[in-house]
Amino acid sequence: MQIQLDRVTTGRLEENLGGKPGYLKLFYDTEDCGCNGVLVIQIVDRPNDTDIVIQNEPFVFVCDRQQESLFDSTMTLQAEENYPSYKLTSPSGLFSSNLRVKDLR
Repeated sequence: MQIQLDRVTTGRLEENLGGKPGYLKLFYDTEDCGCNGVLVIQIVDRPNDTDIVIQNEPFVFVCDRQQESLFDSTMTLQAEENYPSYKLTSPSGLFSSNLRVKDLR
């Protein structure tokens, strides 16, 4: 799996990390949402035993191996210029246009 990032997105993710170590986890959060899940980027101290590394540079991205099939092999993560969210797309479609970061460290 590959996640393409532009300069603005890289800078925003660095801001989200705040100079501290952390893994960026793509995760469908189903807690208290009353739906099939809301895609979020979780910042975690370390991956869970069931997480797999999907990309190492410029950030380490992980996802749960049970959720890996929900994503495409090539995706683009793009920060919204004037809003604290991201858009995740792939050649086959849109995953989320309002993707938020949740710091769980």
